[in-house]
Amino acid sequence: MGVKELAWESAFFAQRIGKVDLSQLDTLTSAEANAWDLVQAKVASADYHSLDALSRQDFALVEGEAELVIALGETMRQPGIRVARYSHIEALRQLAGPLFTESRFRAPWFDQDLTQQFYAQWIDNAVQGIFDHQCLISVDQQGAIAGFVSLREVDEGARIGLLGVANTHRGAGVGRQLLLAAADWARSKGLTELHITTQLSNLAAMRLYLRHGARLTSTSYWLYRKRDDSV
Repeated sequence: MGVKELAWESAFFAQRIGKVDLSQLDTLTSAEANAWDLVQAKVASADYHSLDALSRQDFALVEGEAELVIALGETMRQPGIRVARYSHIEALRQLAGPLFTESRFRAPWFDQDLTQQFYAQWIDNAVQGIFDHQCLISVDQQGAIAGFVSLREVDEGARIGLLGVANTHRGAGVGRQLLLAAADWARSKGLTELHITTQLSNLAAMRLYLRHGARLTSTSYWLYRKRDDSV
């Protein structure tokens, strides 16, 4: 089969959502694609064969994505950083929901209200150690949550899941503080690398990561096709 089910996304968004197996792309038929409400494909930016083939089947470009990695050396504990607890979940859900509405889960592919719930649930899960293993928060002098970063261990490294800064604290260095805290968390686990995925359009995030020693390792594109698209 050329399309594999994305079970969690399908259940959450109440759609039949699949992802193209690029090794089987040449065998993907219109009938198979039409069996899904939404079909996703992630393609390396230099894979012109796959990009052209998907374009011929009316897949649409949704987002560009960059993968970066920071080699971890000496790190420092960051002031104002706490491990998120269950008591923080409701505040984190309210903060996370509206922050990522321009992600690849945006309209018209997904309902905006459900997208907000999706990211709220993601950070909720991170506090509980589901999928991501830890959620760190930045707390301001008044005790309000200024931002958060979720992390999980992957092989010899750690990967940032979500990193978000409250709109009220933008421009105050919270993103930098959270990135350094993430690096310190990973090094404290004996890990040697911090992996990051971000949108190509998010220049502020890209500049932050590159300023702190990140190395760009790959770029790719997400393309989607809805059931009612013509082929």
